[in-house]
Amino acid sequence: MKITCVKTFLVHPETAKNLLFVKIETDAGLHGWGEAYTQHDRDRAIEVHIQQLGRYLVGRSPFNIKHFTFTAYTDFASKRGAMDLYSAISGIEQALWDIVGKATGQPVYNLLGGVCREKIRVYANGWGSWYDRGKNLNQLAERAAAVVQMGFTALKFDPFPGPWRSFIDHKAEQTAVDRVKAVREAVGPDVDILIEVHRRLAPMHAIRVARLMQPFDPFWYEEPVSARDLDGLVEAKRGIRLPVVTGEERYTRAEFREVFEKRAADIINPDVCSCGGILELREIAAMAESYHIAVSPHNYNSTTVGLAATLHASAAMPNFLITEYFVNFEPIGAKIACEPFQVENGYIPLPTHPGLGIDLDENTLAKHPYRDFPARNLRHPLDEGP
Repeated sequence: MKITCVKTFLVHPETAKNLLFVKIETDAGLHGWGEAYTQHDRDRAIEVHIQQLGRYLVGRSPFNIKHFTFTAYTDFASKRGAMDLYSAISGIEQALWDIVGKATGQPVYNLLGGVCREKIRVYANGWGSWYDRGKNLNQLAERAAAVVQMGFTALKFDPFPGPWRSFIDHKAEQTAVDRVKAVREAVGPDVDILIEVHRRLAPMHAIRVARLMQPFDPFWYEEPVSARDLDGLVEAKRGIRLPVVTGEERYTRAEFREVFEKRAADIINPDVCSCGGILELREIAAMAESYHIAVSPHNYNSTTVGLAATLHASAAMPNFLITEYFVNFEPIGAKIACEPFQVENGYIPLPTHPGLGIDLDENTLAKHPYRDFPARNLRHPLDEGP
């Protein structure tokens, strides 16, 4: 069996960001789906990476997954990786696994060593946008309560006011704390609240705010300090009495090695659509396991292929904790997926079909073509405060 074609589909979901899918076809009539991580204004660059990599896939066997991802980094990229490259590799890699699973008649998780669990716990994200969440505390509380009514037992949000800055004043700190308090009071003591910080704070602010939030029992404190300043993250972790998460801005095992060696986090959150794919995520998790570090895959992707890849990788991890589910992508997911996944009491049952267990409708994808989102408000010097 040989690969004959690599196609890309850049889809506008009417919310958040464009979604990027890859379809790989073979001369045996089998095809596979993958999904690449995207960001505002960088989605088309990632699509071009997939198209250029796809030139070198045609004529190859879809079974040689590891060899292709290795040569994509060493030969195609000349060992000069970046988010755009790793996202492209991830989407292609998932599609190859989908084909291999279909060819062998097995769900992908069975090819990764079998399952450690039969359902995957998810937390809700995307229930309050960056721009309008928490204009008042009542609105924020109502939204949080509505998420719980949807059946989720865990939810994540970023309580900090914009713009993203390393140094914030006491008013911004108190705003974040007040929002966490409002959500806790709205959802009660039995729902897990996950705090997102988006890598923005200097260690002193990260520590101070974490201590102020501690009475409201957050499940975790995600990326308080950028992992690009790993010593700063370690400094913050030592002063924080909440589980600390990092990993969203790191890719491949090579970039996670130092995180483990320095004990920079309690939990890591690599993304299967940007870290290098399913096997790379599994190998990162295996490394983390030996350091007693849990894995909670980041999943700012659709509720279709990216979610499927996450489910399969997570099923085979002994140290899996919980993963991300974006409720605002549910409407487009329900349209483009032939059999959408369903959340049941905060969990998703494992798919049982061969491959990734998800298929997309190309005709429906074509009805949601790429569109630019409105330009973001990138600040000017005059916008900066004193």
